[in-house]
Amino acid sequence: MDHRDTAPETAPEAAIVIGAGMGGLASAIRLAAMGLAVTVVDTCDVPGGKARALPSAAGPVDAGPTVLTMRAEFDALFALAGQRLDDHVTLIAQPILARHWWKDSPTLDLFADHAANIEAINSFAGPREAAAFAHFDAQAQGLLAAFDAPVMRAAKPDLAAIARTAVRHPRLWPALLPGMSLERLLKLHFRDPRLVQLFARYATYVGGRPRHAPGVLALIWRAEAAGVWAVAGGMHSLAAALARLAESMGVRFHYATQARRIVTQGGRVTGVQIEGGRTLPCRHCVFNGDPAALTAGLLGDAARSAIAVTTTRPRSLSAFVWAFAATPHGADLTHHNVFFTDDPKAEFGLIGRGQMPEKPTLYLCAQDRTPLPPQGLERFEIILNAPAGALPPSDEEHQCYQRTFPRLKAFGLTFSPNPQAHTLTTPTDLARLYPASEGAIYGRSPEGLMAAFQRPTARTRLPGLVLAGGGAHPGAGVPMAALSARHAAEAIRQDRISASTSAPTATHGGISTGSAKTARARFR
Repeated sequence: MDHRDTAPETAPEAAIVIGAGMGGLASAIRLAAMGLAVTVVDTCDVPGGKARALPSAAGPVDAGPTVLTMRAEFDALFALAGQRLDDHVTLIAQPILARHWWKDSPTLDLFADHAANIEAINSFAGPREAAAFAHFDAQAQGLLAAFDAPVMRAAKPDLAAIARTAVRHPRLWPALLPGMSLERLLKLHFRDPRLVQLFARYATYVGGRPRHAPGVLALIWRAEAAGVWAVAGGMHSLAAALARLAESMGVRFHYATQARRIVTQGGRVTGVQIEGGRTLPCRHCVFNGDPAALTAGLLGDAARSAIAVTTTRPRSLSAFVWAFAATPHGADLTHHNVFFTDDPKAEFGLIGRGQMPEKPTLYLCAQDRTPLPPQGLERFEIILNAPAGALPPSDEEHQCYQRTFPRLKAFGLTFSPNPQAHTLTTPTDLARLYPASEGAIYGRSPEGLMAAFQRPTARTRLPGLVLAGGGAHPGAGVPMAALSARHAAEAIRQDRISASTSAPTATHGGISTGSAKTARARFR
């Protein structure tokens, strides 16, 4: 049989996704569900992007994001292929969101249950602070509701819609005032400095400093309070499952392959040149890397002006990341743990001056405690905030060790064996792994009242090129990267409809080919 006789009227439109991070994987799945022929290229040999893992004696250990919220975004991706997320990935709801530690103080657990939080804070800091938490929690919930549809789920943030919501809900006003930092907002609620420090920490979850990040970031608390899940095996297991889902939908992957240049003709994208000189033709390209790589010219001159430089600068925080296996001794850990510094002002002051903090706050993920610990070796990830773009000291690994493990020992926590230098990822390493990032792991800085509105949106100035990932709107974090894929796919869907409706309409057998193409575009 001549297969040309049974070929479809036209081959599916081709789309290239550069980068197999969470935003790239979600984009590939959404585009495949629309009927496009999708190819993903990534310089790494496994999917995940920043959701990476390092080998250890206990198995692959996460060396990137560990907190999964807004699981509905991932349920939706599997549903596009008629699948259930729970059939491919084991997600374990965490009743304890995190355990918080201070020197010479009781620990404080926060929960996914509001009443349990009131009770815990009452026992920890008294009834006045418990009442203050209730007011803060309600304000954070209002902020999340106000920003969800007009910002996070909108292709472009709608300031007018936020203003209308604020008029209807005056309790939101303090968080929206010019100059209202997250730290300052929290001091309006709490008198206990430990609670200010705890909730101010949410600024670092998107790469900012509490004294400089806007008060609206209080909404991150409510996103987390709505549910946190641990991924059995680690966050990299979710990335692997998304890649398998994409492959089952016909997506092709080229790992260990670098995209060299976005090729254009007639002012729009026509392909992506990969290492070796081969060009993969496409009509649509999704860039799932740090947007700064475009303005730096790393994808060629045509893409250099696709977005404004101001949408990528200033840079967010970086981090030192330990990822290792060991047997812990001492402190009673849960899955997510935060060991606070005694002096947050000194910590963030040094970071602001481009230096490693001397007594940093330490985030520790006990990856295998879901919720009970295993016998013997466990996998751990420890994160210290750090400045991006700073010149590293010659002995940064030694300094980082001394500022991590002796501090944990002061809290009663030790490990055997002691982690070795090769288990540490430094800001310098992150800068090498993610081109043009300067080590920043959250893209543009969230600091400043209007920062949330200054990230690049999915649609760029270059026709055919869209953005997805934590460096694009709506922002950093695993669920936000998944949301960015919605915006990228919708921009491409609209472009396809526009192209099909503006195409010349020749008729064959009384059927308008322009109309037929429009119908296919709408129902893919």
